[in-house]
Amino acid sequence: MNQPPDRLARTYDFTAAAWLRAALLAGALAVLALAIAPGAQAATGGAAPIAVEPASETTEESTTATAFNEAELSFAPLRYAGASWYGGKTMWGRSTACGQVLRPSTIGVANKRLPCGTPVKFVWHGHSIVAPVIDRGPYIRGRAWDLTAAAAEALEFEGVGRIQYAVAIKYARTGR
Repeated sequence: MNQPPDRLARTYDFTAAAWLRAALLAGALAVLALAIAPGAQAATGGAAPIAVEPASETTEESTTATAFNEAELSFAPLRYAGASWYGGKTMWGRSTACGQVLRPSTIGVANKRLPCGTPVKFVWHGHSIVAPVIDRGPYIRGRAWDLTAAAAEALEFEGVGRIQYAVAIKYARTGR
């Protein structure tokens, strides 16, 4: 007749399946961890806290921000973060935390942790711009970036939103 199932064998099979699932999950997590590792320092973007040498300076009339040649820079993978913009007539003429004078044509961003001058690429609905960190902020929860009015205008970014960004690898890893 029918023999009762062997409980030990059934337990062993279940345990083997559980181990297999755990091994697959661990492998998937390891791959995910390796994919995230270059951006593991999200709070600072991986940047070293030392001064930055800009690629070139543009004239005061065209813009007061440092100009970077995007072709000469390589960037970390794009990430998302909350952003807003700041500026306007009440702020023009004021000095930023990095020592620049904020003007209507100033292209730059504010970030709480990246060193002054660090180039950051921003992408918003098909528009992109490389802007240096020129100020500190924003100090509103959920936002990592404050774009100057000129940078926001170049991106056609209005108000508040989640924007894609990437920190220049050369600056983020070596601090140069």
